Amino acid sequence: MIALVAGATRGTGRGIAVALGAAGATVYCTGRSTRAQRSEMNRPETIEETAELVTAAGGAGIGVQVDHLDPEQVRALAERVESEQGRLDVLVNDVWGGDHLWEWDTPVWKHDMDKGLRLLRLAIDTHIISSRHLLPLMIKDKGGLVVEVTDGTWSYNETRYRENVYYDLAKMSVNRLAFAWSNELRPYEGTGVAVTPGWLRSEAMLDNFGVTEDDWREAKVDDSAWMVSETPAYVGRGVAALAQDPDRQRWSGRSVSSGDLAQAYAVTDVDGSRPQVWRYITEVREAGGNTGWESYR
Repeated sequence: MIALVAGATRGTGRGIAVALGAAGATVYCTGRSTRAQRSEMNRPETIEETAELVTAAGGAGIGVQVDHLDPEQVRALAERVESEQGRLDVLVNDVWGGDHLWEWDTPVWKHDMDKGLRLLRLAIDTHIISSRHLLPLMIKDKGGLVVEVTDGTWSYNETRYRENVYYDLAKMSVNRLAFAWSNELRPYEGTGVAVTPGWLRSEAMLDNFGVTEDDWREAKVDDSAWMVSETPAYVGRGVAALAQDPDRQRWSGRSVSSGDLAQAYAVTDVDGSRPQVWRYITEVREAGGNTGWESYR
């Protein structure tokens, strides 16, 4: 399997890249942060680290510094993959990098417009640019898979306003992109799926709460849904199982959660649990129910 994870530096992208590596894939791990140069997010994680983790998991990790907003850099990336591998089987669009740009519960007339528009470019334009240059390589053979990583399924987001107009539009748009790719890839027996993790215990989230993966339950979080959070490996394992499924076309055009994939493919998080945070939010927190979080792990 030849895979490319756009936005593999950290979080969900890294989790998916490593899980694909554990499945024996060659994984191109792209992003802006390298050991020599950090992106505007100024985080310590790098694409080199992700590539090393992929290799350690049993695959072949290849780190490539790419700004997916730059069409020429992405075109050069596609040419390199074609030259080195001759094909591309799996494309994961997980570029984001907008955490520092959005303002919680802020109306459009108060939100910084330049930051909001930058967020949209990072969240949407990058995915379109990547698909424009990499899908022609994928359709050389039949059966390719494109995974669009978002926050919230289509059904969840369509009835809820997600924080502010920029964030809301970004996350709904990525869901729609998966539907678009499912249509454009249909003649080539390809599959397009939108996948959302739950409450992700990413590197940045753990840092934000001052905990590590070893003591995450001790975080001071005023939200019981935190107890139904998940590691990046959870969604990664689900996507890797999807990528290996010969009948994966049945998922095409759908918007699913990490929990949906875990149930379908009998995968678990690293602690053996199967978190279902989206169900917990809708069935318990929003409904004002009394059921404990334990039954959603």
